[in-house]
Amino acid sequence: MSEPWVLHVDLDQFIAAVEVLRRPELAGKPLIVGGRGDPTERAVVSTASYEARAFGVGSGMPLRIAARKVPDAVILPVDHEAYLEASEKVMAVLRSQPGTTVQVLGWDEAFVGVETPDPEAFARQLQEAVLVETRLHCSVGIGDTLVRAKVATSFGKPAGVFRLTEKNWLDVMGSRPTVELWGVGTKISRRLATLGIKTVAELAAADPTDLVPEFGPKMGPWYAQLGRGDGSRVVDDTPWVPRGHSRETTFQRDLTDPERIRDAVRELAARVLEDVAAEGRPVIGLTLKVRYAPFTTRTYARKIPETSDAAKVLARALDLAAKIEPGQPIRLLGLRAEMTMPEDSRQGHTPTRSGW
Repeated sequence: MSEPWVLHVDLDQFIAAVEVLRRPELAGKPLIVGGRGDPTERAVVSTASYEARAFGVGSGMPLRIAARKVPDAVILPVDHEAYLEASEKVMAVLRSQPGTTVQVLGWDEAFVGVETPDPEAFARQLQEAVLVETRLHCSVGIGDTLVRAKVATSFGKPAGVFRLTEKNWLDVMGSRPTVELWGVGTKISRRLATLGIKTVAELAAADPTDLVPEFGPKMGPWYAQLGRGDGSRVVDDTPWVPRGHSRETTFQRDLTDPERIRDAVRELAARVLEDVAAEGRPVIGLTLKVRYAPFTTRTYARKIPETSDAAKVLARALDLAAKIEPGQPIRLLGLRAEMTMPEDSRQGHTPTRSGW
């Protein structure tokens, strides 16, 4: 008898795998992709092959540090267009499978909703179809909620299948630290630990109201829900509408001159406003990201009156720039503009929440 299932399809070492398809001679070698492929420049790792990860290289690591860890690594520049093209092929394969609903999460992952009596067999069928059509391997997590399917994938990597449901959730996840939950990062896990909650089982057993003083009336109950693996069971293929657009620049030499900083903010604002203009929605908030040398990051945010006037957005961005600590060398600036959301857009902050 068929039952509804949520499958989470996650392409294995996606960016590195795409590069290997283009350069088969790189197969089996430690491969790092980031920036313009030059470790002498300031940039971070976008992805690393499993061979490079064995040396401790991970996404977000400064490229020069990654190069030190793996002196023999092949370092390549990021090629967004190639990854987007490969991603679109994979998503087309998923959508072509009979009876599926596909909710894209990013270049390399998607939820697939399907009714089937044998979700493992269907998962293997998906893997084979993706491999045949794109030559890319993927792992598949099977769950009865989006959360459990997403978490299950980590147990299936690489190129495997794993099922995680209400029945085995605590057996598999109960003793693990809360940071291993999707949606709980290092900072949140530390805050949970101050409440005496260190494991998934402890979070699952927590009274949601006890989390409200620390996390608020929405997020507190949500974290308790995550601990149980609960949440939405519906895969929603409504097209995702971005809440905002952002751009950032890493400077090869630290910025210290106030006017150069303001010029950099003006340039970022112009690029962000191009993206916003293409959406046709007014701006309602701005966030300025500042990374001071050597590697301390601060954000400065403010809501603004709804506007599509580029001059007003720029003026508010420069107001945020005035908050930058004077005399502090800056290695990165980023600007994000938040926009109004259409009434028919998919609601919710993250697909793990009920009612998504």
